[in-house]
Amino acid sequence: MTVALVIVAIVVVAALVLAATSIKIVKEYQRFILFRLGRAVGARGPGFTLVNPVTDRVNWVDLREQYLEIPHQSAITRDNAAISIDFIIFYKVVDPLASVLSVQNFEGAATNIASTTLRSVVGDMLLDDVLSKREEMNDALRWKLDEITERWGVKVSNVEVREIKPPPAVLEAMTRQMGAERSRRALVLEAEGQKQASVTVAEGQKQSAILQAEGDRQSAELRAQGFAAALRQILQVAGDVDKTTMTLQYLETLKQIGTSPSTKFVVPVELTDLLAGVLAGAKGSATSSAKANGAALARPPEET
Repeated sequence: MTVALVIVAIVVVAALVLAATSIKIVKEYQRFILFRLGRAVGARGPGFTLVNPVTDRVNWVDLREQYLEIPHQSAITRDNAAISIDFIIFYKVVDPLASVLSVQNFEGAATNIASTTLRSVVGDMLLDDVLSKREEMNDALRWKLDEITERWGVKVSNVEVREIKPPPAVLEAMTRQMGAERSRRALVLEAEGQKQASVTVAEGQKQSAILQAEGDRQSAELRAQGFAAALRQILQVAGDVDKTTMTLQYLETLKQIGTSPSTKFVVPVELTDLLAGVLAGAKGSATSSAKANGAALARPPEET
């Protein structure tokens, strides 16, 4: 009885182990390659899959995008400059069966292919192009690596160069060149600033001169308007003065001139006309007075 129980327990345990090894749960981003008696049957997954643990063997494959770090690799540029470069390869398995059957160790093979490809690409470029044209170098590396890994069922999606280490002598020259370029930029900026300042000062002086000229013009216009108003006032007053008053003013002026030590005098022509008018006016007054007196004498005496 005890032996029978032991045999039953052994059978149950063996069945459980067989069932556990026969059931495969494949995730969405996974596949496995099924080998039956050494022959590749194909890729399985995703989901629930049964295998024969006695005759079947499986190789798991991850379909997610992965990356591979390539350590520093030495290369020589076309102008014979030794540099050290490290970069990253991003890849993705697109054919699970080929990725298992075509290459034994993809990471090792990709590392070696990347090293040789890097030397080939850098050897066709100048040092300045390597330092300044990283995008072109990345594209060239990606294209050549993808051309090789395509037969392994792997797609190289991107290549990114992380660090480039030129020789010490080149670094020193680059440092001096950078310092000279910064000095040149500083001088250019200083000259540009002085130019802008000079332009601003000249513009300010120009505006000041324009404003001053405008002010002088307005002041002259105001003075001219004042003179014109004064002349109109003088002419208005002069129109109200009769010739006798003007003659008396001329005579007063001649009197003042007579007291001057000068021997030559300038007499206006209008003075003779004014004097003639005065004499005519005086003569007319005398005649009128004489006539009045004669009429008075010839009048008969009034009767009382």
